[in-house]
Amino acid sequence: MSGRSMVNLVSSGHRAFTQLHGVPRRPIHTSLYKYSSQPRAGFKPEKVAVVTKTTRYEFEQQRYRYAGLSEEDLKQLLALKGSSYSGLLERHTIHTNNVEHIVKSLRREGIDVRVVKRAEYNEEVVRWADAIVSAGGDGTMLLVASKVLSKDKPVVGVNTDPERSEGHLCLPVHYTRTFPEALQKLFRGNFRWLWRQRIRLHLEGTGINPTPVDLHEQQLSLEQHNQAHRNTAPVGQCRALPESFSQPFLLPVRSLNEIFIGESLSSRASYYEISVDDGPWEKQKSSGVSVCTGTGSKAWSYNINKLPEQAVEEVLKIGKSQAHLNFHLNREFIEKVTDVYNESLVFDPEDKQMLFSIREPIVNRVFSSSLQRGFASKVCVRSRCWDACMVVDGGTSFEFNDGAIATISLSDEDQLRTVLLEN
Repeated sequence: MSGRSMVNLVSSGHRAFTQLHGVPRRPIHTSLYKYSSQPRAGFKPEKVAVVTKTTRYEFEQQRYRYAGLSEEDLKQLLALKGSSYSGLLERHTIHTNNVEHIVKSLRREGIDVRVVKRAEYNEEVVRWADAIVSAGGDGTMLLVASKVLSKDKPVVGVNTDPERSEGHLCLPVHYTRTFPEALQKLFRGNFRWLWRQRIRLHLEGTGINPTPVDLHEQQLSLEQHNQAHRNTAPVGQCRALPESFSQPFLLPVRSLNEIFIGESLSSRASYYEISVDDGPWEKQKSSGVSVCTGTGSKAWSYNINKLPEQAVEEVLKIGKSQAHLNFHLNREFIEKVTDVYNESLVFDPEDKQMLFSIREPIVNRVFSSSLQRGFASKVCVRSRCWDACMVVDGGTSFEFNDGAIATISLSDEDQLRTVLLEN
């Protein structure tokens, strides 16, 4: 069998998976985006909120502010930890200058601008603004998106430190320093709307504290994280769902990337039951469950599921030996097979489907895992955990212990309106 035949065999396997589950699996590229609409006219908002990230320099300042440290003290403390004070200050200055560039560009066009820090960003800011600019990286964009519940409010991401941040969810890096050019394209209608699907969450049962713990501005230890959940629980209801939430309760947060459910202590196995698309409940133990959108399929989910070339090479060698195949296993062929497999994990942000992943499932006579990964329109998880949480986009944590039930789904009304500009 030739190397090309083996690649075709691998591709056929992916097509068979698609036919079995009835869901398209395809890599995502900018040229393949499905656009919901081409603007007929330009878009010029009257009021724009610019939400800025907290730089590492600002975080370190806030972290030690209680101790009354001077800048010189902070410099020495960072040096002891192996961090560069001058480096952090330089990145902070770059970010600050780029934020000023964005704000001045907007105000020159007569747009009313409010600049808010991540910690100050709330529902009132969202209501005030006609559009929101996320000034930071992907993390800031995720935070901004989580509080925008209307599909009619556009969100634009600008990467304010492109040398240190990937910024997949932001405008092309070109516009960081030429933001007026991006604005002119918006005003003229030279852009596409990209409607990114987002996940909604319904909670019911017991073992739930529906009050979120915000992880964005905090670096919490496990003890602090657990204490934060206890402190935010309703009085007298630390371990039981209030009566008003006995029916499924829709959380006021949406996930642009992924939902993760698992024990807070990563070395402890997560015990739960799972049902996919109203199928039978399956009792499982694993390192947790991840459910992502097409947007999130290029993020953590991709890194959970992708195969390294080393693993592919070893499997191909075994397959070649077991099937008594006679072909040369060269590096180019291994890379091709690896790319075909890994690209199948990525799908379009507008696709109305989710990809669920069971992390390191335990399979024995008690626990099973009929499918470690697959596409779904609805996933239900019933917790049997003791100290678990449900984390939205890595930034918002909800208590999720024994008796809690989460229904994870998609709705067209939750789509996030974002802008797609070419370089």
